[in-house]
Amino acid sequence: MPPPPPNYSSRRPPRPAPNYSSRRPLRTGGACGVTPLRACGVTPLRAGPCVPGPQRRVGAGAGAMLEEAGEVLESVLKASCLPLSFLLFVPAVLLLLGPPPAAEAAHEFTVYRMQQYELGGQPYGTRSAVLNTEARTVEADVLSRRCVMMRLVDFSYEQYQKALRQSAGAVVIILPRSISSVPQDVVRQFMEIEPEMLAMETIVPVYFAVEDEELLSIYEQTRAASASQGSASAAEVLLHTATANGFQMVTSGAQSKAINDWLIPSVEGRLTGLGGEDLPTVVIVAHYDSFGVAPWLSHGADSNGSGISVLLELARLFSRLYTYRRTHAGYNLLFFASGGGKFNYQGTKRWLEDNLDHTDSSLLQDNVAFVLCLDTLGRGNSLHLHVSKPPKEGTLQHAFLRELELVVASQFPEVKFSMVHKKINLAEDMLAWEHERFAIRRLPAFTISHLESHRDSLRNSIMDRRARVDTKALTRNTRIIAEALTRVIYNLTDKGAPADLQIFTDQMQIQQEQLESVMDWLSSQPRAAQLIDKDSTFLSTLEYYMGRYLKDVKQHHVKADKRDPEFVFYDQLKQVMNAYRVKPAIFDLLLAVCIAAYLGVAYVAVQHFGLLYKMIQRLSLKTKQQ
Repeated sequence: MPPPPPNYSSRRPPRPAPNYSSRRPLRTGGACGVTPLRACGVTPLRAGPCVPGPQRRVGAGAGAMLEEAGEVLESVLKASCLPLSFLLFVPAVLLLLGPPPAAEAAHEFTVYRMQQYELGGQPYGTRSAVLNTEARTVEADVLSRRCVMMRLVDFSYEQYQKALRQSAGAVVIILPRSISSVPQDVVRQFMEIEPEMLAMETIVPVYFAVEDEELLSIYEQTRAASASQGSASAAEVLLHTATANGFQMVTSGAQSKAINDWLIPSVEGRLTGLGGEDLPTVVIVAHYDSFGVAPWLSHGADSNGSGISVLLELARLFSRLYTYRRTHAGYNLLFFASGGGKFNYQGTKRWLEDNLDHTDSSLLQDNVAFVLCLDTLGRGNSLHLHVSKPPKEGTLQHAFLRELELVVASQFPEVKFSMVHKKINLAEDMLAWEHERFAIRRLPAFTISHLESHRDSLRNSIMDRRARVDTKALTRNTRIIAEALTRVIYNLTDKGAPADLQIFTDQMQIQQEQLESVMDWLSSQPRAAQLIDKDSTFLSTLEYYMGRYLKDVKQHHVKADKRDPEFVFYDQLKQVMNAYRVKPAIFDLLLAVCIAAYLGVAYVAVQHFGLLYKMIQRLSLKTKQQ
């Protein structure tokens, strides 16, 4: 009989397999660095044979620690409502999407570029107009590719040469608001430097700006930053450079280019003498254009606003004399306000060619008594008659010289008068005086001026402003010329008129108020040849003024030859410059280092979160125990 089956009802029922579904699943490997349990050699519990004791204890301890750390981290993130990646990428997001702290417009101001032209194929002045570089002052040790700022009161040719030798990116010279407030020694020094600045060809752009409060503030800040670099230690220089504000100077215009088909206008008018057809002609000439190191700053009050003022006053006086038959002289008077005088008298040259070579009927072809050129007559107690060839006795030009000496000696003894003889030097690029253009064409001519030398720096300077013209001296010189010219035209000396006879008195006197108003008008605007075309307001006003007193007033134009141009002008002479407040490049480098250090610390902290957690836990336990 087989034995009965065993009864297991009295035994303990087998323990059911544990249910782990309610537990939170452990994170697998990822950014937090938590390793799966199977990779650690820990086997999850399941129904069946028991797992070895030691392995079970290790797995349980590691799992508990990692689970607790994960719960703490997740609770923190849930409480802050931010993802884990936010800690890593928030700096980059703020830098990329936030407003850049680099540049804000600090100041906008007008700048005037140095002369740029070609004369006879020779370039003069600056050759560039574009500027986009950081500002420095001449005190800085390194000026390479920097915009060097200088004030007129501190300017010297040595500093200017230093900036050019160190390959500066540009030069900006700050002028005072009122030139008359500048000390005379500073003005004289700069006037002597101007021709040297123009004589050499400059590659970098050179600009001039009129000071204001903001521009002076920019200059002082730049000067302080430049001065600190030379006197401090390396660490101080680095710290100051990283924390200081700089200025980026940027011009708004494009690169300069040649102006094609530019016209230089001139204006002529005449008073016809009484008598036959073959009357002698007296030509009175003055160039109206001004010149200086910067065209937009060239007002040319004395040179040659004073010459044009005298020409217009002589036109007014003689138009009244020629109105009445009793005082209508037997001389033709030809008045010519020439353009391009500062560019080797281009307007006069073309006017002579048109009248002597390209026409059959001209007052210049018939019987020219002499040509009187007026230049710089607005100050001083001296007058000089410049001639290329001393006049011979018995000629009308010698008679005019004699009458000048007579009027000065008898009526204005305080004035020193002399004749200056200088031969024409055709080897030079520029003629000395305008009368030399006529002398080359064998016309008797001379120039009257208060300057003894044609090399005087006053003739080509932006410092030649209204304040440098003495209206009383201008009125006196106008009267001397008018009296001498009248005595020649009416032959008063041979007729027995006394030497101290004053012709222009009472209703015919020289009008000082009108001379002053004309000088104010002329010196209130720049009259560089590059700025005055045939449709300019200045030229139309000049033509109208001459038309009030003269007949047959008309314009003459000069245009450079396309194949072999005698002169070439360039544009971009006036621009707007912006000074942007910026941080230096070293600041960007230090900022990048700080961001990289922050990201590195965040990365190391996440990779070693377990060690960091234990350290924090230990510190918290010690704090609780204490």
